[in-house]
Order: sequence, then C-alpha cells, then structure tokens
Amino acid sequence: MTIEACDFKGKKVIVRVDFNVPLDENGKVTDETRIKGALPTLKKVLNDGGSVIMMSHMGKPKGKVNPKLSLSQIVSNVSNNLGVDVKFAPDCANAQAEADALKSGEALLLENLRFYPEEEGKPVGIDKADPQYEEAKKAMKTRQKKFAKKLASYADLYVNDAFGTAHRKHASTAVIADYFDENSKMLGFLMEKEVNAIDNVLKNAKHPFTAIIGGSKVSSKLGVLKNLIDKVDNLIIGGGMGFTFFKAQGGSIGNSLHEDELMPEALNVLRTAVEKGVNVYLSVATVAGNRFSNDADQQIFETHRIPDGWEGMDASPASLAIWKEVILSSKTILWNGPVGVFEFENFAKGTGEIAKYVAQATQNGAYSLVGGGDSVAAVNKFGLADKVSYVSTGGGAMLEAIEGKVLPGVAAIKGEN
Repeated sequence: MTIEACDFKGKKVIVRVDFNVPLDENGKVTDETRIKGALPTLKKVLNDGGSVIMMSHMGKPKGKVNPKLSLSQIVSNVSNNLGVDVKFAPDCANAQAEADALKSGEALLLENLRFYPEEEGKPVGIDKADPQYEEAKKAMKTRQKKFAKKLASYADLYVNDAFGTAHRKHASTAVIADYFDENSKMLGFLMEKEVNAIDNVLKNAKHPFTAIIGGSKVSSKLGVLKNLIDKVDNLIIGGGMGFTFFKAQGGSIGNSLHEDELMPEALNVLRTAVEKGVNVYLSVATVAGNRFSNDADQQIFETHRIPDGWEGMDASPASLAIWKEVILSSKTILWNGPVGVFEFENFAKGTGEIAKYVAQATQNGAYSLVGGGDSVAAVNKFGLADKVSYVSTGGGAMLEAIEGKVLPGVAAIKGEN
C-alpha cells in the first residue's frame, strides 16, 4: 500500500515521525525543519478525514522519564504547523483513552517513546559482559513486542515517516509493523522520498557517477567506500579521513588526524579501485594549521609532505580545482561529509566550495544527493538546499543504506530482508 493510494477517511492512523528537534535552555524549539518535513503525510491523513496519532523520540533519556526531553514542549509548534489543536498523551504506553476519543480531523501526540526502555529494546542496568546479559536481552525483546503491540492497538493503520531512525529496529520503527497486515502499513511521503533518492544513486545512477566522501574518520565510512567502489566512476576522498590514505602510502602528514589501524584497509580500497577502474581523487595539497583552532596560523603543503607541528584542516585551492572539474562532468553525485574542519569558519571554505560545485552540476542536469550533518549544513548555509536534487534528513540511516545494509524501518513495511 502506498500513502498516495490510501484513503484514510474514518481511520485512526499512528504515524512514526521524527520530532527530535533542537530545544533551547527554556525548552523552546530552535529549528522546526523536522516538524515541517512530516506535514505532507500528516495533512494527507487529516484531509482525507482520518485522525492521526503521532509518536516520536527526543534525545537519549535511556528509558527514564526526563522532563527536559518531554514532547509536551513542542505541542504548540506542531499545532501551529499542522493547523489543528494537537492533543497530548502524557504516557505513550497508556494512551488508549486519548486514542479512542479522537474524532476525524483530530491529532494526538504521544509522549517521548524513549521514556520506555522497550522502545530501543536494549537491556538496562546490566553489562554485556554479565553472564545474565543474553537472558536479559531475550526478556527485553519480549517486552519490546508487548510495547509495540500496545502502540499498534491505538490505530487502524501504521505509517512510518521517520527516515532518521529507519536504521534502528525499535518498537515504533520496525516491530510495530508486525501487528498490521500489508495493506494497513506504509511509508510516509518523506520516507518514500528518501528511499527513492537513495535508489536513484545506488540502483539507477547515470554515469559518470561521482561520490564525494568526507569526514574525520575512515572507520565511520569504510563500509560506504567498499560498497561504492562497485558503483562509482569517481571517488573523491576528503576531510580528515584522507590523511590515513596518505600515511598508508608512506606520506608525511604531520599532526593530522589519522587511524593507523585502518591503513591496511585504506590501501585495500585504493587497490580495489584500480582493479575496477575507479578514479580516486585525494587532496593533492592541504591547508594546514599549527594547532586545532579557528585562529591557527595557516600554510599550504602538499598533502604527503606536511611537516611535524602542522595538521591538515581544509582542502586547498589546487585540490578544489581538480575536484570541481570532476564534479561538473558528472551525471550523478553523492556527497556525504565535509572536506575540512567545517565547524571552524576559517577552515570551512573547501566544504562551501564543494556545495557550490554540486549545486552547479545539478543545474547542469546532474542528479545530486546530499546527506550527513555538515554536508547538509553547508548547502543550507549557502542557500543551496533547493539547488541540489535531494537533501537527506537521516545521516545514520543514509550511511547504512549507502553501505548496502537493509534498513529495518523500510524492510518492516516493504517486506525486504
């Protein structure tokens, strides 16, 4: 069942949304992006004449009630965006009365799912090394199913529209789907867009296909690199993770961030790329700082010749010129991760330039998918979010999908394994 084809008239619909929005010290929402992202799905239900029950997590309360992470703080924001007076259930696991009282066109928000450890399904108060851990794990899985069944009992239909948690097999993202038949569960509009965007680059890419993978550590992106080697024509590796590749090849990287234990894997990626005819572009020269600070002295060095006392902080103009040519000649572009210390204004130029190149290539007809916190922040900072094909809302979920992993939140709906 697709959400577009479904008629929600007279139905109660429980929707997993991602309302894990940032709050200030007074509990006021500072960014409504995630609330706005869920509106097409929620409004479809209400406009059809259904009633909607929204459920979400916020933060990491670790299975305990924490007033600072209560979703009661965002009720007014959700009401204003949705255009209806949203009701609130202060206990997500005991909200049957509130759910039963809902009339067509009405909306209810449940309290933070993660106030219950059953949501994440992990044993609490016991270490993995404890001999009783496996037994506790099994008991928690039973409790998780019971919790999911309770949530399911509130509604006739289930919609998952929280891509940011699609890589987690939580009660509300995957287990709950077991209690709805195939015609009573579906992906929301946001989830459909995310899944389609990833399919566009992993399954339906036009060539040349270029992946730009940045960030600080090879360890967090190794699975991504291995999966992409089979799919891309060009692989641009930037950011801190690039220095592990240079050191693995015998280069001098000064005090730059690197992972010695990942050097064999880095060499393996390079070897595999050669075997498969994939062009790998590392940073030929680097803007280095004499300390890890926005105010550090700057100097440009060839990336394999960074002296001691200096550390790579951003991509150089020479590197960016090469990368620009590759990006602008591409038909499909995937970008995940910054190519410099983006949180420091003085070392954010490289990442900003990449954002501009991706936007320019998109205007020239390429399909571009951007995901990952700093990549998204870069396109937003320069007002380019609407100049790329798609900006993913789920960093971790997108990474796992690019690695080729099945996302439990999607598989629970589509029946994939």
